[in-house]
Amino acid sequence: MGKRLEHSRYITGFDGIRSLAVIGVILYHLMPAQMRGGYLGVPVFFVVSGYLITDLLIQEWKQTGKVDIKQFYYRRMKRLYPALVTMLIGASAYITLFQRNLLNNLRGNVISSLFYVNNWWQINHGMSYFDRFSGESPFTHIWSLAVETQNYIFWPIIFVLLMKFVKNKGKVFLGIVGAAIFSAILMAILYVPGQDPTRVYYGTDTRLFSILLGGALAFIWPSTRLKARIPSQAKRILNGIGFGSLLLLILAFLFLRDDLSFVYYGGMFLVSLLSVLLVAITAHPGASWNRWLTNPVFTWIGKRSYGIYLYQFPVMIFYEAKVNVANHTFLHTIMEVILILFVTELSYRYVEKPLRTFNYRKTFVSLKRSFRAPIKSRRKIGFVFSSLIALIAVVGMIIAPTNRVDANQEALQKQIEQNKQAANKTEGSSEQQDSSGTDQTQGSTSSSEIPTSLADKYSLSQREVTKAKNLKVTAFGDSVLLAGSKGLTEIFPKMVVDGEVGRQLKDSPPLLQALKDKGELHDTILLSLGTNGAFNSDDFAQIMNVLGEKHQVFVINTHVPTRRWQNDVNANLEAAAKTYKNVHLIDWYDFSNNHPDWFYDDQVHPNETGSIHYCHLITKELLKGE
Repeated sequence: MGKRLEHSRYITGFDGIRSLAVIGVILYHLMPAQMRGGYLGVPVFFVVSGYLITDLLIQEWKQTGKVDIKQFYYRRMKRLYPALVTMLIGASAYITLFQRNLLNNLRGNVISSLFYVNNWWQINHGMSYFDRFSGESPFTHIWSLAVETQNYIFWPIIFVLLMKFVKNKGKVFLGIVGAAIFSAILMAILYVPGQDPTRVYYGTDTRLFSILLGGALAFIWPSTRLKARIPSQAKRILNGIGFGSLLLLILAFLFLRDDLSFVYYGGMFLVSLLSVLLVAITAHPGASWNRWLTNPVFTWIGKRSYGIYLYQFPVMIFYEAKVNVANHTFLHTIMEVILILFVTELSYRYVEKPLRTFNYRKTFVSLKRSFRAPIKSRRKIGFVFSSLIALIAVVGMIIAPTNRVDANQEALQKQIEQNKQAANKTEGSSEQQDSSGTDQTQGSTSSSEIPTSLADKYSLSQREVTKAKNLKVTAFGDSVLLAGSKGLTEIFPKMVVDGEVGRQLKDSPPLLQALKDKGELHDTILLSLGTNGAFNSDDFAQIMNVLGEKHQVFVINTHVPTRRWQNDVNANLEAAAKTYKNVHLIDWYDFSNNHPDWFYDDQVHPNETGSIHYCHLITKELLKGE
């Protein structure tokens, strides 16, 4: 073993690259409006991993003429498995004790994570990486570890076959690059614009190109064959390439949004190529980037980057479920970062480092010593505590339901589905009225004929109910609109409701254009968007390009206290109302903020009581100018 690795060198600058990648990923989740492309830290990780693993395999093959695949697996498992198992047990125990709404599918999540097939499990269960509201789970991020480990399982075997039967490194390099290009093309083929891209985002087949490109680099740029002394002109060129690649990566982290088709039509492949350049320059001892990317902070983060990535989601999901992060967002962001680093440091000191050098043949002996240790000894206390946490986690996995929702979630889903069906029926009847040229409600608008129950139910005057009866409205929005649409269509029988669970504002312009082309955009438009993610002024401008100036547009702001984009969304909607003369703000947030009893447990969707107040406010605002 020692002889095999005697010529290898630790490239400290890679800790810097890992640091930048993990910072990008965390800020993508904590500050989505500022770090819009931070998810691209994952392909950077993949490239570094592909290069390092292949570089080590090449060194071993050169020095010994073979690869000890069993030892390779053993080293990888000692490096990765302890922290993963600790996170899965700890998170499962926490869910069992404090957050049982996340018990659903816990068993499948944990088992698929342990066997490193979580990416395909999530795909098969319809999970979405991009559902910022309802789909987040403390195990969402395990998909990337699954992709990487699947590569670890098969790549050493493929490598040995290539070395034995192809031998020529140039041909091997071209073959790997060809496979990477095929993977990127497959991503482009399977990606469908306007639909959730999770399948191509999670798929091993569509994400392998980043790892393959890193592996291909090792064949033409082996770390042990690079010369420290090179001409000054060559050094300047290398440093310039390193600077350019890093600058472009940072710009991609800041601006390359995950909803852009370009990302899947080659954008992520280009980011991987930039990562390859940065890895190559950092690995070269003749360039300066290894030194520039080496500092105590990057070294600390880089060595713990696996743990930071591993623990980020559990900390964020658990913290944000208990705390109103929409207020004092920056403070909560700092708190979450501190918690992530604290948990990571505990894991690094007491799990990862000790077990990386632990002789697993002595596992039984070690457990026996812990069991027999004095009751007040640190060893015994640690053993009892760990056993208790593991037992709670196992109980949680045993009692965890599969594909089931609790009573509160079931009630919400039922309400949304019923309202959606009712909205479709209302839309159909409105179309029949328009096509026949006869308005069935005409001539029935005298106040004496208005059912007093409708006015009383929604705290409206009979005059308001009468006016609402003849007002044509197009309501377009997400699940919050659907939760309250039954009452709206009672008050506004000529309302057309187009709602979809998980709909985002930035995806809406083409959908509104389709309604416009069908003639279903009335003069009065109600928009209920922003629940599921942030947007910017350009996104809203695209909506207004579709709607134009002739429509009166009413925008409802959001009440999403457990999501950090709430205040940004509401501020942007308020700004839009000031920017466009025909845009009017309905302040649902302020109206409902001190009434938690108006909402389901998620504090986002109005329940039956909240829907009455929701409809009352909207009706009042829509009828102001009538």
